[in-house]
Amino acid sequence: MPRAKRYDRAYFDRWYRDRQIGSASDLARTVALAVAMTEQLLARPLRSVLDVGAGEGRWQPLLHRLRPRARYAGVDSSEWAVGRWARRRNLRLGSIDTLDQLGLDGPFDLVVVSDVLHYLPTPILRRGVQQLVALLGGVAFMPTFTAHDDIEGDRAHFQRRRGATYRGIFAKAGLMPLGMYAWTQRARQPDLAKLESP
Repeated sequence: MPRAKRYDRAYFDRWYRDRQIGSASDLARTVALAVAMTEQLLARPLRSVLDVGAGEGRWQPLLHRLRPRARYAGVDSSEWAVGRWARRRNLRLGSIDTLDQLGLDGPFDLVVVSDVLHYLPTPILRRGVQQLVALLGGVAFMPTFTAHDDIEGDRAHFQRRRGATYRGIFAKAGLMPLGMYAWTQRARQPDLAKLESP
């Protein structure tokens, strides 16, 4: 059985500072993309964001700069990250499969699950996706890598799944793809033009 990962200060220093994967401008573009896709779908400004697996809450200051009035809530399983950033970035301790126990004030216009799903065992992945869909009011932005992707960064506990596996899990939870890692509820399909989704 693989050793449990410790998401402590050393972990965040290693992957987000010492061996930084992706630049600050990469992250800023990603945040802007998720906001734009959500606002295009909802046809109004972004009002609320749930960041699952938020880590240190790196999305929060960027979102605040773009949409100062939008409400942000971050969830992470790292006691260190939550202890360090909870007050300043509105983080709380939890995980994708405990979302229903956290008293979150959903639905959220944008639900972010970035660089998380490909580390989860399949039963937790299935349960977690169901729980986040229950909190979704617009776009789920879920950058996730498959067995066919050439990934950089933390490979410990990486689950080598096919893209079709993720698509099947998301579809079963009631999601449909919008492209560029974005998904929405299948119930929105009648409101979309034929070429707005794959």
